[in-house]
Amino acid sequence: MKHFLRVLTQLLVFLYCKCLWRGLKFVIRKLTGRCELQRICYNNKPGARRTLKIESSLKCSKHELLQSAINVHPDSVEKTIDDIMFLKKINPDTNPQLGISLQACLLQIVGYRNLVVEVEKLRREPYDCENPAHEEMLMKLWKELRPDSPLSGRISKQWCEIGFQGNDPKTDFRGMGLLGLHNLLYFAEHDKATALQVLHDSLQPKHSKMSKAEWDKKTFDKAIGYSFAIVGINITDLAYSLLVSGALNTHLYNVAPEMPSLVHFQQTFCYLMQEFHRFWTEEDPCDIMEFNRVRTKFHKRVLKQLKNPDMALCPHFTASDLHLVNL
Repeated sequence: MKHFLRVLTQLLVFLYCKCLWRGLKFVIRKLTGRCELQRICYNNKPGARRTLKIESSLKCSKHELLQSAINVHPDSVEKTIDDIMFLKKINPDTNPQLGISLQACLLQIVGYRNLVVEVEKLRREPYDCENPAHEEMLMKLWKELRPDSPLSGRISKQWCEIGFQGNDPKTDFRGMGLLGLHNLLYFAEHDKATALQVLHDSLQPKHSKMSKAEWDKKTFDKAIGYSFAIVGINITDLAYSLLVSGALNTHLYNVAPEMPSLVHFQQTFCYLMQEFHRFWTEEDPCDIMEFNRVRTKFHKRVLKQLKNPDMALCPHFTASDLHLVNL
């Protein structure tokens, strides 16, 4: 019986989408004199709310031109808009704003897809200690986070001071590849004050558990806070999962006027790092063994925020302006 009801429900949804909804759209167009794309653009302000509706309309269209529009190359967007307006019999001279709005939406849509490809490429590229560019980025990360402490050698226990697990950071990049290093370096370079504050806090003992004298006897890789670099790579994984699942489109469509870029993704990472730091402090875990629980809870909270079509996680990237609570 349950199977029958499920099949019946699917059939009714199919009939609604294929027949009733299209019939309703036809009637609305006759009454308003505007197609669905026009109504969306004219009735919604720029941002995720408008772009998501345009994306859905194009995907559900019966016309192959409209369905394929979301997969065109960025250089072909302008021509695609002209083709759409010709198909819909819309005069661009009397509807100039429509072309501009559609172009902005389509650039966001194809830009998001291209960003997923670019991020995936970085994630799949392993760290290579024989690659001078990779080594230069890693050494630059150290200098940004430990400007007053020269590194004794490429293989050194000092790497634990910025939150790596062992003597050689390359082993920690296996999960996220170069993407993890790119994000950490961007954070250290472009929001340095916040990055240094988060690093400092991550190395502090919880005053209620340990005295300063006891803490001084501990090694960096036994910090009561968390390992800065390892958490950064983990938050990179969280940002990556939000991106490839499509959950991040709400945020990116609201902060990128046209094509979302790698910089937008890295700024999002910076925001997630500082917000996780704040969340970790509020959760007050007993030790690092609770990391997965805290991360899962944080992930759910971000997903809930992103369900709001007006949500922008870091609208102006004012990361350093946000208050950080010391551990």
